[in-house]
Amino acid sequence: MAKTYERIDGRLRTFIEDQPVFFTATAPLAGDGHVNLSPKGRRGTLVVLDELTLAYVDFGGSGAETIAHLREPGNGRITLMWTAFSGPPTVVRVHGTGEAVLRDDPRWGELYARFPAEAVEGQGSARAIVLVHARRISDACGFAVPLMEYREERALHAEYFNRKTDQEFSDYCESKDHIATSLDGLPGLPLPLPPLPAE
Repeated sequence: MAKTYERIDGRLRTFIEDQPVFFTATAPLAGDGHVNLSPKGRRGTLVVLDELTLAYVDFGGSGAETIAHLREPGNGRITLMWTAFSGPPTVVRVHGTGEAVLRDDPRWGELYARFPAEAVEGQGSARAIVLVHARRISDACGFAVPLMEYREERALHAEYFNRKTDQEFSDYCESKDHIATSLDGLPGLPLPLPPLPAE
């Protein structure tokens, strides 16, 4: 039986923080635009900031659809979803609004410090922090979700990008077709990428 919640706390918060993967969905305002759905891993790179606010680190990749949709004037809609692949069958969704906090935002340092050091240390591929302000929090049964065994984190992403200097990472972002501009032509990640703030 589906249930809605006023806040993210207790059992719900523990469930969210324990999951090794979650999914994020956004869309442009245009009815014929591309809906985007992305898996997010890297344990420790999503945190519950308070009872109605979450944040996750947006790392380098070949696109920036989420950032573009959140930056589109009048948009900002986002849904996060977690599902239990072990234990009791549960699916949790947070519908809300999001914003992309970019590297040159004055809030960057304070927000980045909220993530466990071991999860973000040496992560020069962090291009933004996505803040999510919850408007609807709900769970539902996950009876149709298969049971799967979690083995370990993949290290490929971190290893690949940690070999790059900050300038090389910025060059990588500029070399991709859909980082500065989304599939639908919306402004994505502003380039050239600002350097990471000094610690």
